Amino acid sequence: MKASGKRLIISTVILFCGAALVSTVQTQAKELSMPPHLIQTVSGQDIYEGMLALDLFTCPVLEEADPEAAYENVKNCVVRLDMGTAYGSGVIFRMTEDAVIIATNRHVLEYWDESSGVVWFPQGYFVDAVALGCASESDVGFLRVDNGELGYDVLTTLRSVSADEDLAGGQEQIDGFCVGADRREEEPVFYEALLEREERYIELFQTNMLYGHGFAREGMSGGGIFDGCGRLLGLLAGGTYQNEIAGVPADRVAEAYLEIVGE
Repeated sequence: MKASGKRLIISTVILFCGAALVSTVQTQAKELSMPPHLIQTVSGQDIYEGMLALDLFTCPVLEEADPEAAYENVKNCVVRLDMGTAYGSGVIFRMTEDAVIIATNRHVLEYWDESSGVVWFPQGYFVDAVALGCASESDVGFLRVDNGELGYDVLTTLRSVSADEDLAGGQEQIDGFCVGADRREEEPVFYEALLEREERYIELFQTNMLYGHGFAREGMSGGGIFDGCGRLLGLLAGGTYQNEIAGVPADRVAEAYLEIVGE
């Protein structure tokens, strides 16, 4: 009887151990068959920084010139600078991890007062900005809008300009357009222009400038001059009643950016 009892106990233990082993194998098989966790929780900052790393904030450029279609791409790159007693325009030149950098004219920033000046974005937002400084040799200056002023949901809707810093070669004249702000309009205003590839010396600015024929109204200074595909050719700096326009070439805007912002 005792020997039989031992065999029963041993058999029971083996049975329990076997059951435990089967259960463990089944659990492991179930875990292995589960799909990996592909969906992760990401923040607005993660999305923004990912888009920045992939260079997704640069405004798209058309393959063929179409000023009206190109304007639809670039209009969200142009902002209005409201300084209380004066106003002007600017373009989103760069977007960084910390800020939106806006390029405008030096003569526009001469009116900038951080206690009253605001930047109006075409999406309907207006925020404070800090003047970073002006170039020593050209009519260019920069403003900085901290990302916290806008929030990441808004930031992902913005775009920076795609600049063309080399106008060499090609046709003598470029079919383009200029875009700037207007106090009476919610969206930027758009006028087609015919631009000369060669720069002209403009006495008022004491230097060579981008030159063309188009229309520019008060408040558009600091806005963008674009080619028909949507590349920034320069910053609109002035115009005449004879429908002449002048601007700071894009290569000088880029030089000023390195001089002042240094990124």
